[in-house]
Parts: sequence; C-alpha cells; structure tokens
Amino acid sequence: MSAFEYLIIGCFLFSIGLFIVLTRKNVILILMGLELIFNGANVNLIGVSANTDLAIQGQMFSLFVMVVAACELAIALALIYKLYFHFRENDPDVFQDLGES
Repeated sequence: MSAFEYLIIGCFLFSIGLFIVLTRKNVILILMGLELIFNGANVNLIGVSANTDLAIQGQMFSLFVMVVAACELAIALALIYKLYFHFRENDPDVFQDLGES
C-alpha cells in the first residue's frame, strides 16, 4: 500500500473517533472514541514511516503510543468504575458537580 492509502485509513479512523467523542454522552463510548483517535494516529505514523528510511522509528513510536494509551485506558476505567458507584450514573455531565460536592 502507498502512503496515501495509509493516510486515508488513518484520517478515517481519526474522524470517526472525533465524531464519537463530540457526540456521545456515555463515558465508555467517549473512551472508545479516544482509542480510535489514537489508532488513527498510529496508522498514520506507520504508513508514513513505511515509505521512508526511518521505518523502525515510526513503528517504535507507534508502539509507545499504544502502551501509553493502554495505561491511560486502565486508569480511566478504574476512575469511571469508582465514579459510577458514587453517582450511579454514566453521564459525563453529572461528573461536573464533583468540585461542588
């Protein structure tokens, strides 16, 4: 595949993830949208680096982004779990009241 095809797929994943983050009211779906954004960026990194002399650097950076995203997701899911038991709600607008309580 050419770099252009990788960029199209990466931009498509990024766009779907951005749409999900901006339109959904469920915290789990927002996290799924963020993961799609990260995966779209990773596809772009790998696609561009595959057609240059720096192929291994793009792949290693993409792997680093995946590891950081997995750690971020584990921490976010733990926070959502605790917030759900406190508020009994999965709507992010309810969590706005955390500073006032």
